[in-house]
Amino acid sequence: MIESDLIRQLAQQSFNVSGGSGKRDHWLWDRAIRIVHNVGQICRLPELAGQAISIERSCLIAAAYFRISGLTHPAGARNTGGPLNRVDGSDTDLCELSAKIATETLSGVLSEARLHTVSRIITESCNRFTDMTEAMVLSDAHNLEDMGAVGLLHELRQHIINGKSISEILESWKCKTQYGYWQARLKESFRYDAVREMAEQRYWAMEDFMDQLAAENKPCHFRERLPEAALNK
Repeated sequence: MIESDLIRQLAQQSFNVSGGSGKRDHWLWDRAIRIVHNVGQICRLPELAGQAISIERSCLIAAAYFRISGLTHPAGARNTGGPLNRVDGSDTDLCELSAKIATETLSGVLSEARLHTVSRIITESCNRFTDMTEAMVLSDAHNLEDMGAVGLLHELRQHIINGKSISEILESWKCKTQYGYWQARLKESFRYDAVREMAEQRYWAMEDFMDQLAAENKPCHFRERLPEAALNK
C-alpha cells in the first residue's frame, strides 16, 4: 500500500467513534478531511509558492489528518449525549493529545525523524508565534474551519448538543460580536493574507445567516404580512 494511503487509512481508524445513537459518527473525520484539503490549497498560494522554503509536504499532510484526533479521545472530549467533539481544556492541550495519537498510530509507518516532525507540526500549529512554515499552514487550515457555513454549523451543533435554545444561541452570537471575538479571530488567527480574506468572506456569510435567524425568532416576524386591522387587535 502507498504510504499516503496507509496514513489516511490509519487516521480514519483513529476517528472511529460512535455517536449518541450508537451509530458511527462521521462528523470529526469529515472535518479532518476538510483540514487536509485546506492545507493542500494553502500550499499552492503565491505567498508560499514564491518562497524558497522547502515544505515537508508529506509530514504536513499527515499532521493535518491528525490535527483534531484528540477530540475522539476521552481525555480530550466530553460526552454530552452526542458525538465526542467537545474539548475540555485549551487548544494547546488538544494539540498535544493529537500529536501523541499521531505518534502512536504512525509508529512503524514513519521513521522516528518524520514522526517527530509530524508531532512538532501539530503542537506548533497552536503556537501563535511559531516560525515553522508547516505549522503556520496547518494553523490557517484549521482556523478556516471555524469560519463560514461549516464553522457556524459546527458551533450550532455544539449548542444543540448542549440543549441550547435558538434564543440562547442568538444571545451567544450577540455577545461574541459585541466583544469583538470574530474580529479578533480574523486579525490574529491567520498568517496568510489570502486565507484571511477568505475567512472574512466566510464571516459575512455567517453574519447574514445569524441576522436571518434573529429576524425569524422575533415575535413580530409576521408583522409585515398582517393587515392593519389585525395589527391593532
